[in-house]
Amino acid sequence: MTISKTVGPYQVGDQHDLLVIAGPCVLEDLDGALRIAESLVEQTANVPVNLVFKASFDKANRTSIHSYRGPGIEKGLQILAAVRERFSIPVTTDIHDPHQAAPAGEVCDLLQIPAFLARQTDLLIAAAKTGRAVNVKKGQFMAPGDMRNVVDKLNESGCENVLLCERGTFFGYGQLVNDMRSLVQMRELGVPVVFDATHSVQQPGGLGTTTGGNRKMVAPLARAATAVGIDGLFLETHPDPDQSPSDGPNMVPLAEFGALLDQILNIRKAIQ
Repeated sequence: MTISKTVGPYQVGDQHDLLVIAGPCVLEDLDGALRIAESLVEQTANVPVNLVFKASFDKANRTSIHSYRGPGIEKGLQILAAVRERFSIPVTTDIHDPHQAAPAGEVCDLLQIPAFLARQTDLLIAAAKTGRAVNVKKGQFMAPGDMRNVVDKLNESGCENVLLCERGTFFGYGQLVNDMRSLVQMRELGVPVVFDATHSVQQPGGLGTTTGGNRKMVAPLARAATAVGIDGLFLETHPDPDQSPSDGPNMVPLAEFGALLDQILNIRKAIQ
């Protein structure tokens, strides 16, 4: 079975370059987004990857009501559109409500469905109707085979360019583990698979009013997933993760992004 899907100008799947979805967890301001995007473009310029810039305009699932959520959909999409225009790269963001799909689809080449919302039929249908590719994160509470129904919902609603993303499974309270078999099992559904290395090291609610994490485990998990076989890699990154308003403990420092990517590409070359 040959797998090939379209994300903006890219082909994702068998015999195609690695899709790299990268950027900060949440948008802060235009200048910050442009600086991060510029660095990512520079660090991926001479390697065989297809870069998609990722950032959220609203983090609707923050642990605390007092946590920073983002600039909102209007300003956030303006920032993403500016990144897309300045660097001629596709952009993506996550949507939480069906009414967000259409405006996000006007700017983004790829729409992301958060893991907690992977089963939300109306959200999937709305995303499919935009005509954009859709990346669905497997729910932390779902088996890999359960994602067949997610793919069917999108396909039957008109979206053929579906990606599935592994981001860990709940292991008791406040802990995630990765069953690497899920990458193989989801790919057997006929879609490319993406490994989310940064959210996989989260410790949900681990800091009381915020989510904790262990960024030291990002590289080992990313290397392991690459060895198993992936079509895309999702990495959140920030110039100073400890100062990021969201998901800082599990983000990759921007200055270390290129070195990690080199490791991944060396492994990918070895298994092809």
